[in-house]
Amino acid sequence: MDTGGFENKNVIVLGYGRSGRSAVSALASLGANITLTTNEVIADEKIRQTLKGWGVEIVDGHHPASLLNDAELIVKNPGIPYTIPFLEDAAARGIPVITDVELAYHMSPAPIIGITGTNGKTTVTHLIGEMLERSGLSPILCGNIGYPASEAVREATAEDILVMELSSFQLMGIRDFCPDTAVFTNIYEAHIDYHGSKEAYVQAKMNLVSNMDASQTVIFNGRQKEMLGGHPGLHVEYFAAEGDHEACIKDGVIVHKGTPLIPLDQVKLQGAHNHENILAAILAAKNHGASDAGIRETLLHFGSIPHRMEYLGEHRGAAYYNDSKATNNLATTFALESFQAPVIWIAGGLDRGQSLDGLIPSMDSVAMIITFGEMKEKFQELAERTGKAVELAENPHDAVIKAARYAKPGDVVLFSPACASWDQYKDYEARGDHFKEGFSTLGK
Repeated sequence: MDTGGFENKNVIVLGYGRSGRSAVSALASLGANITLTTNEVIADEKIRQTLKGWGVEIVDGHHPASLLNDAELIVKNPGIPYTIPFLEDAAARGIPVITDVELAYHMSPAPIIGITGTNGKTTVTHLIGEMLERSGLSPILCGNIGYPASEAVREATAEDILVMELSSFQLMGIRDFCPDTAVFTNIYEAHIDYHGSKEAYVQAKMNLVSNMDASQTVIFNGRQKEMLGGHPGLHVEYFAAEGDHEACIKDGVIVHKGTPLIPLDQVKLQGAHNHENILAAILAAKNHGASDAGIRETLLHFGSIPHRMEYLGEHRGAAYYNDSKATNNLATTFALESFQAPVIWIAGGLDRGQSLDGLIPSMDSVAMIITFGEMKEKFQELAERTGKAVELAENPHDAVIKAARYAKPGDVVLFSPACASWDQYKDYEARGDHFKEGFSTLGK
């Protein structure tokens, strides 16, 4: 195991969420001197005793600046902004700050596929995993999907493949991290409240290739080639539905490097955005040994992931979809453009000051908007400007019940919020589950 220089190093772990717990365990195995600091008080005495048994110093309830006096490195929870005083002080002292994916890189005996992008990361991660598994290979899915990379790596062997979803928050905290294959689904403006500017967000994403050279493979969206202009010397394979790329669609057939794989109308996962997700996944999976047969079997059977254009079923002839993961305009435009049938669109959530104008070109099929949350007045105004019927709701559960009153056979009821969930819910999963609970009550 590569200890990455962590042995006997004085390391602060900042935050004790799941990635923090994983980082502490990983660092203990690497022989680091660990101080855990968290705003929350760790009340569970068993946890405290376990940590102390590993030699971990616990400083909970606050982050005193004195901790930085002897610190050589900080491993932080990805969601903690770099603008908190503790981290600003660390930066002024020149103390490096990383995230747990950097630990995973140094510990990994297995090759790594790193997947990032504004939209489609999770779908591509799961597609790659299933393509590899159906080809008789051994993928381990980890990272931003909820299984910390520094935890997953401890079960990995040289025979496995780490399929690692990576957020911009995680990629800001890498130093030596270098995947064998890097996948970029797409890059658009997002998370400006965290990064401060689109340029900073893009730079965080592009950190994924900062240590790569022509001996590794970068898989990139062919519609955004210009974004790689500042990174020469890379081996790049492109995908896009249209055009002559390593993975593309020709005459209604998915093609990989000139070889037809499967007619598009046989693919279970539909939607133009998902077609690009599929193409990206094919390139990555083939790069790590997936067979054409394994890829075809995946595409014949792979459906939607919970909260991502998740088909729930029909009620009185109308189809219901849960797309709670659509937390920005771009993700919702993909969803809206997936349907030609009349759409009753349920949207709303946290008001981050964003404009909704970018949604208008994708609203041709929208017959009605049902809106909730902090953004409901803005969605109401959007409906009035575009000549759509509109109804206000308390939450997604209430909205789906109201939608059922208006939906006709052949209609689509689409829950695609275009907003974050934090005004009413702890995360998009809880929001989507509440929508699904509402759907389950229909007809009862």
